[in-house]
Amino acid sequence: MLSARCSSCWTNWRIECGEIHREKAIVSKGKRVGASRSVTSTRIIAAVMKIPLFPLDVVLFPGAALPLHIFEERYKEMVAGCVEREQPFGVVRAQVEGLAVIGCTARIVKVLQEYPDGRLDILCEGAERFEIELLDNSRAYLQAEVDGFHDEGDMSTRAERELCTALHFEVMELIGAHDNERVPLHFALDLDKPVSFLLGGTLPADLNFKQELLNTRSDGERTRKLIAFYNAVLPKLRRGIRKTRATVHNGHVM
Repeated sequence: MLSARCSSCWTNWRIECGEIHREKAIVSKGKRVGASRSVTSTRIIAAVMKIPLFPLDVVLFPGAALPLHIFEERYKEMVAGCVEREQPFGVVRAQVEGLAVIGCTARIVKVLQEYPDGRLDILCEGAERFEIELLDNSRAYLQAEVDGFHDEGDMSTRAERELCTALHFEVMELIGAHDNERVPLHFALDLDKPVSFLLGGTLPADLNFKQELLNTRSDGERTRKLIAFYNAVLPKLRRGIRKTRATVHNGHVM
C-alpha cells in the first residue's frame, strides 16, 4: 500500500507523528506490491486543493453513504468548519503501517443529531477520489494537499455490468446480508452506467480489496476485479448452502 510518511522521523505517518512533530509530512510514492516500476499517474484534475482529513478504518467509495458519530474535539472543530464553509473533508484509510495515499472526499448531507455536550451524528456521502500530495499537521486535525482524479481507462460493457450485478446479489443472498439491516440487499441500479462503486460499497469484503478497488482508475478493470472476486468466493458459499440443506433434511434436534 502506498503510504504517507513523516518528514521528521521518516517512518510511515502515524497519529503520534502529528502529536510529536506538528509539521508537514510528505507522501512516499514507492512501488506498489508486485509492481516493477515506481507509481506514476496522469492527473485528470491538475489543481491541488487543501482539505481536512479524517483517518478511519474504512474505505469510502463515491456515492456510498457514511454515517459518523463525532465526539473528539478536533473533529467537532473540523465538522463545524466544513458545515459553515459547505466544504467536504477527506476520508482516508488508517492502518498500523500508515495512511493510504488514495482516499475519497465526504460531503456532509445532514446533521442528524446534536447532543448537549457537542457530540454530533452526521450523514455523509462519498464524492470524489483524491491522491494525497502533502500532509499538514499544523491544526488540531490533519489536513492534506490533494489531487482529485477520475477514471481514465476503459469503461465496463453492459454485459460485464449485468454479470457483475447478478453475481453480487447471489453473494449477498448466500452470506445472509438480508438479515443485516445496515447492508442494503436490493437497490436501484442503472446498468447503462458504471455500477462497480455502488456494488463494491455494499460488499462486506476485506478492506485491502476495497482499497484496491478505490485505487483502480478504470471502471472496466474495477468491474472485472469484482467479477473475479465473486467467482472466487461463490463456489465455497454454494457448497456451504448445499451442506446446510442436506443437514436439515437428515432430521432435526428434539
